[in-house]
Amino acid sequence: MSAIEVDVVVIGGGQAGLAAGYYLRRAGHEFVILDDRPAPGGAWPHTWPSLRLFSPAEYASLPGWPMPPWRDGFPPARHVIEYLTAYERRYGLPVRRPVRVRAVTRDDDRERLRVDTAEQVWRARRVISATGTWQQPFWPVYPGARSFAGRQLHTVQYRTPGDFAGKTVVVVGGGNSGAQLVAEISEVAGTTWVTPRPPRFLPDDVDGRVLFEMASRRALALAAGRPDPGGITDLGDIVMVPEVLAARDRGALDPLPMFDRLTRDGVFWDDTGESRHAEVIVWATGFRPALTPLRPLHLRGPDGSIAVAGTQALKEPRLHLLGYGDWTGPGSATLIGVGRTAKAAVAGLAMDPSPEPPVVDSYRIPNRFRT
Repeated sequence: MSAIEVDVVVIGGGQAGLAAGYYLRRAGHEFVILDDRPAPGGAWPHTWPSLRLFSPAEYASLPGWPMPPWRDGFPPARHVIEYLTAYERRYGLPVRRPVRVRAVTRDDDRERLRVDTAEQVWRARRVISATGTWQQPFWPVYPGARSFAGRQLHTVQYRTPGDFAGKTVVVVGGGNSGAQLVAEISEVAGTTWVTPRPPRFLPDDVDGRVLFEMASRRALALAAGRPDPGGITDLGDIVMVPEVLAARDRGALDPLPMFDRLTRDGVFWDDTGESRHAEVIVWATGFRPALTPLRPLHLRGPDGSIAVAGTQALKEPRLHLLGYGDWTGPGSATLIGVGRTAKAAVAGLAMDPSPEPPVVDSYRIPNRFRT
């Protein structure tokens, strides 16, 4: 199979991949974005429909083009999907899908990396990994999990609270997803919230706008060599979106500490002898970076992470990692935050800038997404 040579291969066509594409187009690189999803939107089409952003649309935009406002509070997932779809078309980004990258390896040519897919081989001066985390849900291991007779599912499999109407449900996880799922499910089912540590609620008036400002201050301080002022997690974990506020006001957000084991019909705490009946357990326990294609490069350290300087892998400087969280740039897992790290990553690839990316195919963009 003959290889196609390009300057940059971007793996992943979600928000991080599109932000990288914007700056790559602007810098004049020859590049391709390989996305294993069948349609635009990254992970957003696979989230539960009621999921909302934690901030107004203007604080959830990719570089170059603000997300159009949402008329009623914080935008839902469908608004984000439409925006990402329109953004991709607006700038004519060269996304190929569905294309699953099998492996990234070091080519015989020391200047390039080899990117293998089922259909094609690519050889690139640089690879930007922007695969996110949604495809790598984290399932903790607890005694008795296999003996539990009910249903177990992860956040990635959740759709609507109506699926659990009249049942007894245990939701595990102390972050935003856990709180939002408890808020929804507790309206239709007997719900127990279990968290590994006490959840930390942000002040009621703090939303994504404040979180972005904090992430920006941190990024500027670190870039200037000043002491780390702390990230958003120093302030709290859970944004008090309207649904979570309502759940708190009706007394539904009263968590229990983590149980010790599962039983056939529920969960059990060894120290107190307490048990809770459960027909369903929802694991809102987060995600890990989806880095399977990078395994042949052998970049992971003893703790399982890949060491980076900014976004550049220390053991493989031709590779950049984008959008995985604070370890690849403050706020880089957010829509508005990933633009900053994408700009810095592309700036390190050294080509002369060209004019703003052109707007293309605008006739296919929904009316409210046109400018």
